Amino acid sequence: MKKLLMLKRQASLKRETNDKTTLCTLYFRANIYMSKPVNILNQSYAQTGQSKQNNAMGMREMQARAFEKRNSQYLLIKSPPASGKSRAMMFLALDKLKNQGIRKVIITVPEMSIGKSFKSTRLSDFGFFADWEVADRYNLCLILAQSDDRKTAIFSEFMNQDKEDDGLPQILVCTHHSFRYGFDAIIKEGGGVEIFNNTLIGIDEFHHVSAGESNRLGMILDSIMTHTTAHIIAMTGSYFRGDAVPILSDKDEGRFEKVTYTYYEQLNGYEHLKSLGLGYHFYKKSFFGALAECLDTTKKTIIHIPNVNSQTAETDKYETVGRIIDVIGEVKGRDEETGVTTIRTHDGRQLLLADLVTDDDTRARTQAYLATITERDQMDIIIALGMAKEGFDWEYCEHVLTIGYRGSLTEVVQIIGRATRDSKGKSHAQFTNLIAEPEADKLKVEDSVNDLLKAITLSLLMEQVLKPKINFRRRSELDLLGKGDLEQGTVVIDDSENAPSDRVMDILNKDRDEILASLCQNPKNIKKYMAAENNNIEAQAVSDTVIPSIIRSKYPNLEPDEVRQIQEGIMRHLALNSQGGIVNGTNLPKDAVIENERRFIKKGNDYLDVNTLSEKDKVQLSDTDVIRERDLPAGAKIYNPKTKSSNVNESNPSNSFVKVGSKFINVNNLPIDLVMSVNPFHDAYEVLSKTVDKDVLMTINNVVNANRSSVTDAEVLLMWPKVVNFIKTKGREPSLNSSDDIEKRMAEIMAYARTQKAKESVVSND
Repeated sequence: MKKLLMLKRQASLKRETNDKTTLCTLYFRANIYMSKPVNILNQSYAQTGQSKQNNAMGMREMQARAFEKRNSQYLLIKSPPASGKSRAMMFLALDKLKNQGIRKVIITVPEMSIGKSFKSTRLSDFGFFADWEVADRYNLCLILAQSDDRKTAIFSEFMNQDKEDDGLPQILVCTHHSFRYGFDAIIKEGGGVEIFNNTLIGIDEFHHVSAGESNRLGMILDSIMTHTTAHIIAMTGSYFRGDAVPILSDKDEGRFEKVTYTYYEQLNGYEHLKSLGLGYHFYKKSFFGALAECLDTTKKTIIHIPNVNSQTAETDKYETVGRIIDVIGEVKGRDEETGVTTIRTHDGRQLLLADLVTDDDTRARTQAYLATITERDQMDIIIALGMAKEGFDWEYCEHVLTIGYRGSLTEVVQIIGRATRDSKGKSHAQFTNLIAEPEADKLKVEDSVNDLLKAITLSLLMEQVLKPKINFRRRSELDLLGKGDLEQGTVVIDDSENAPSDRVMDILNKDRDEILASLCQNPKNIKKYMAAENNNIEAQAVSDTVIPSIIRSKYPNLEPDEVRQIQEGIMRHLALNSQGGIVNGTNLPKDAVIENERRFIKKGNDYLDVNTLSEKDKVQLSDTDVIRERDLPAGAKIYNPKTKSSNVNESNPSNSFVKVGSKFINVNNLPIDLVMSVNPFHDAYEVLSKTVDKDVLMTINNVVNANRSSVTDAEVLLMWPKVVNFIKTKGREPSLNSSDDIEKRMAEIMAYARTQKAKESVVSND
């Protein structure tokens, strides 16, 4: 069968046509409908070069941030692809070996190809106090031909060496697979887990771990953390697994110090890359007919094809590769040494293409060739199935074209990371997801709608991640005298009453994206929000149940007040981004209208608020007399007519604004009703309505509205204190006929509660 498939693919590669129009266009010209490409994100970056600059010790910005936490026993580094996590691990491990009493270091990676990132490196050449030296024997990722048993023996040998002999190698690099086998072998031989005392275990791509009982690596780590003095450094470009199982238990996760370096910080600090697009193409009938529209062969591109078992797959993987090549052009030859194929495009250009799909002996040689690329002209297009994602480094890649929905946010993050490496001559990076529109006449229409909604909402989450980050700070932490400027995107939390705990602040600033991921990856949540009419009728009701439920599930030890504070922070984050994000005061347009901005006139050496003037005096003012609050000079004295005294104007603790309608509002003055009624998926619906035809939109609406949110027991419990407070303050019950959406929802909750109580009464009487 395999030979037959290979012959089938070879025949596909040899197909030729005299017409320069692509074969796929010829095949599918009739009855093809495809929407225009839609970019949900078009983000520009400042090209500061900061994320690539080295300090005196040879550390980039992220690495230096991680090194500040070098004394932590358990450290979790969340940082995007290409930010330098591997070298950060080297810096930390060497400090623990030299200065913290650690005797051995084990670095474990998910794939052997990633192990090359931890080869011996002369860090002292760049200012560090030691070099990273890994003996070839103890880099198990380089031992290609040796069996699992041989690698396990070397692992045991390394762990059983005399820890006091400084002349022995102290560093071992292996895969997660070899680490599991090695650990089990040591235990089977009668050794105790205590053998890992004073050992550093560095885990790359930490999202491969989970707290589930079936995850052996997770169970091993729990045992080591419980019974030994070992240190653990975990690194990941995405802390999202894509399933419902957490990476660590709440107890274990609480023991980790966290270092977060965002995608935005990384991209904003590049030298060459200045913009990123995150887009979608929708097609009907066949994705082959859409490829010509969304594949720009002048861009360095990785094409990820769908798994043969997915709904998106239309034929076997060999035929898929052949037909994609037909879209690009025609085969002119193949280098037998590297397996690289030369393609002549339909407009006469020559391209080099790498096939990482065909599982034959040539693929290994192609992978080896790709690992040695040092110039742009050495490769143009790569076609891959399960490869060219995690840890794959082709810095010249400008476009990742992914066919079919990807169910895991981790996979999406890794795929985007293939295009976001900084490279001379690359100014824009693009992620495009080519996905099918649901068709009403298909049997599994709900599954198709689910995939479409998940793809769009995942992209909306990525939009939140890739834009400037929002930082939460307590008001008591700020320098109100204005001696220090707040970083852009700061949201100040008033902690004069019911101050948020350190745990709350840590979750808001470091774990917010994980909560958003849980919200976005659940199709039931998506449907509930999208079924909320006019963006606010049921949005608050949904938010008051869904988001607290996610928070309590992820952090079961939180107090009710802490859950509420985190919910409000998450909602504020969503509200700010739904309004276009935060604008720093220094970047406001000169003619910007700021909500409730004070205006002054100069009176002697003091400044007088216009609102304190009589109506007669106000009428007589000219525009040149009025000074806006933002234009007051430093140290300006504000005169108070009531006290007949002057006080120095204190700078606003937050100089961040969000545009709502035609006005800019200080983020700390954002109306609470706007914050709590935000519908995070409304924009997704807007995108859909503009890019699909009415029949498809009706199909989506039917599926979504079938899941319209209704009152639940959980919502009653959460909303009942608000109902009680409403009755207490208003002196009446909420009305079903109210024009206020929230009051109307409270009335529905009261009606539901009474109905349930009546049912219970009937049951008890029976």
